[in-house]
This record gives sequence, structure tokens and C-alpha cells, in this order.
Amino acid sequence: MRVGSMIVRPLHHVILAAFSFIMAFPFIWMITSAFKTNDEIWAYPPVLLPDKLLWENISKAWHAAPFDLYVFNSVFVSVCIVLIQTVNSAMMAYALVHMRFPLGRPLLAIILVSYMLPGAATYLPGYIILSNLGLIDTYGGLIISNSVSVFTIFMIYQAFRQIPREVVEAAKIDGAPHRRILWTMVIPLTAPYFVVTGLITFIEMYNNYLWPSLITHNPDLYLVSAGLRSFFIEGGAYGMNWAQVMAASSFTILPLLILFIFAQKFIMKGVSQSYGVNKG
Repeated sequence: MRVGSMIVRPLHHVILAAFSFIMAFPFIWMITSAFKTNDEIWAYPPVLLPDKLLWENISKAWHAAPFDLYVFNSVFVSVCIVLIQTVNSAMMAYALVHMRFPLGRPLLAIILVSYMLPGAATYLPGYIILSNLGLIDTYGGLIISNSVSVFTIFMIYQAFRQIPREVVEAAKIDGAPHRRILWTMVIPLTAPYFVVTGLITFIEMYNNYLWPSLITHNPDLYLVSAGLRSFFIEGGAYGMNWAQVMAASSFTILPLLILFIFAQKFIMKGVSQSYGVNKG
């Protein structure tokens, strides 16, 4: 048994390391290509590391377009959406789980059915509503149009269901209002799930391209994805300079990497708790 374990465990680690490298290789290639020349990027056979690190690619790419504005727009809009979605989803999930009202189950069914709709089906009515409200080409349009997420509601709903109902009922008997139970008891007990859903939402909104491109035409409101395409692909000015394209792509994902570094502890805790509940 020990001999088999000594063979299987290293093999297991080798397989996991191989799959991890395969998943990380596009990012490694992007970062190393940011310091290459165009000839090195297109060289055959491919070369992973450049002969000389061309740091000027980073500087040239940063000054070629207002990427500081694009990163600010993406971070600002994403943070606002995460905060609004968190509050909305927490209140909605608490009402569905710990409050009794006649239309509770039909409302939950409507939410689940709406999650099955393709996002593209809401673009036209959403655009018309924002246009009538005068929110096209505004930060408010970008934020309000994403202020409610069925996915976030469902995830928080599942998290709240794991809290014993007796705990909430005991708080109600002691005279605690629903607002206090939600913010001082239920949310702290499910904090890792909020971190995970918030991180997922932030990444989704930060990388969002199609919908922001439809409702924003002012370059000062471009998010990172639209800015990258506008200045490096669509405009054609740097379309052939792939080293600067890779450089711009590398420093625009930096906020996501920083966010993951600080939130990975909560992510692992949330995943482990979810796994334990599903296993049980």
C-alpha cells in the first residue's frame, strides 16, 4: 500500500502541474511577448524568452493610449456594480429564504427562468430603456444596467440556505428586526461566498466588452477591453506591433492579479465550504 502511494502521489502531482502549466501558458506567453521584438514573436520554432528584455515596449504601449483612464473606468464601474449587486442580492436572497410571503416561490421560479435567457436577448430592450432615461454614454448607464444579477442572487440564495433556520428564528424571537439579522448575523456567517461572488462579478465586469461597447461611444468612457480594441486592433496604428499589444494586455490585467492575490484566502475558504456542504 505504501509503495503504491509513493508512486501514485508523485504522479498525481506531475499531472496537476502539467495541467496547471497548460492553463497558465497563454498568460506566460503574453507576458514574455511584451518584452520581445515582432520577429521573436513570429519566430519559428517559437521562442519563449527574448534575447533581450525590451522594457520600452511597456512605456510605449502605456503612452500610446490613455490606458490609465481605461483602467480607472473599468475598476470604478466594476467596484460600483459589485457593491450594488451585493446589497441587492443579499436582500433578495434573505427574503426568499428567511421570510414568508405569498409570491415567494413564484418569484424564485421567475428568477431561475430568467437566468436561462441569453444575455443578448436583453440588449435591445435594455438599450431602449437607457436611451429613454438619458443614460447612454454615461457612467450611470454602465452601472445601473448591471446592478442586478440573477447569478449573484442564486449564489447568495444557496449560501443563505446553509444557515440553520433555528438560528434566524431565535433572533426573531429575541426581537431582532430583519435588517439587523441580515447585516449582523447572516452576512458575516456567509462572508466567503460574498467574496467569491464579488470576485467573479468584478472579473466579468472588468472584462466586459460587448454591452459597454453598445451603450458608450465616447472614448473617455471606454473600458479596458474596448480601449484595447480601439487603439490596437480597429485603428490599425499598432495592429502590426504585437509586442506593444501584448504589453498593453499585460498591464491591463494587473488589477485582476492584485485582486486575486488579496482575495485567494477567502476564495479557497468559500470553495472548501461549498465542497464540504455538497459532499455532505
